[in-house]
Amino acid sequence: MKRVPANRKFIVPGFKFAGISAGIKKSGDRDLALIYSESPAIAAGMFTTNRIKAAPVKLAIENITSQKAQAIIINSGNANACTGKKGIKDAREVNKKTAEELGIPSELVYVSSTGIIGKPLPVEKINNAVPGLVDKLSPSSLRQVASAMMTTDTFAKMSSRKLKIGRKRGTITGIAKGAGMICPNMATMLCFIVTDIAINRQALDSALREAVTSSFNRLIIDNDMSTNDTVMILANGNLQNRPITKRSAEFNIFKNALNEITYDLARMIAEDGEGATKLIEVIVKGALTEADAEKIALAIANSMLVKTAIYGQDPNWGRIVAAIGYSGVEVNENTLDISLNKIKLVRKGLGTNKEKVARKTLSKKNIIITVDLGIGKETAKALTCDLTEGYIKINAHYST
Repeated sequence: MKRVPANRKFIVPGFKFAGISAGIKKSGDRDLALIYSESPAIAAGMFTTNRIKAAPVKLAIENITSQKAQAIIINSGNANACTGKKGIKDAREVNKKTAEELGIPSELVYVSSTGIIGKPLPVEKINNAVPGLVDKLSPSSLRQVASAMMTTDTFAKMSSRKLKIGRKRGTITGIAKGAGMICPNMATMLCFIVTDIAINRQALDSALREAVTSSFNRLIIDNDMSTNDTVMILANGNLQNRPITKRSAEFNIFKNALNEITYDLARMIAEDGEGATKLIEVIVKGALTEADAEKIALAIANSMLVKTAIYGQDPNWGRIVAAIGYSGVEVNENTLDISLNKIKLVRKGLGTNKEKVARKTLSKKNIIITVDLGIGKETAKALTCDLTEGYIKINAHYST
């Protein structure tokens, strides 16, 4: 997956975007962003499964039952998590101020935050900045939103697809942030997806859940889950196509494009893992069920020993075998094949003595671990990165 060129413009008809600095971050970098639909949009969302949820997540879970949204205001540098009743009050104040400036009902505005946990939200700074944020709304400023969401990210994460819906061409575009505290169900991240395609709420929700299941829920950096994880999609129907339903011929086209976008974004998050030098994709095939393949893929992706071996360019396939064995899935050792970047290290459960060749391939930035269980036809993938000293340095001083 290639990073999006910095000069590429992302236009989604009927949507405007803005990103500015509100002074939340000491660095002075962008830290406040706005996504705005010119008309109310159908909305669907998925949120952290952490039992301790940030204030904006609690409000979003309440609001999403309306199945409508028109604006999302996002701040970085402060998570507004573990901030008690004041945190809820602060999130509501930002919601109200944004709605007033946009001239829309407050129930159509969602607030999202990311950053340090346990610090009061700087409401005054944010609300003072909202009028200027609204003034800067532009159809071509989505990249500003993507950069304003970043915390320890090193680059903005964006992906887009154009697809034929009947005789028209619609757009689906997504942005994400995330580099650390990444664990399945969901990864620690914010992700916002917008489309001008008309689609009913049931179909939109179904497509989103499938996309998240096969991308962000199979993404691991460090096995830590945040309090703020949010994925939302807004469909404003600006294309004026016949609304897609789960029975429509176009539903699979829409769903497949959304799957591609979320997987692109998940790959970017893995590539940008804190301190990472390598992107690792784990492919498990030949399983009896997809659930079995997923368990094994996640066990390998989550193994600290596998991740450090890849960093050290050590083709120690014994660590991969161990992860397969403790995954909880019934496997047959005698049918097991393991490859690193297509170099087969294990055939039918036995080593092939190709470690020397495999060591050279581990110098590459993109590493693919392929496991063939040889007992079925089902497949699953997981994404991760290597574990380095850089991860420790970043997280040893994150709040200071």
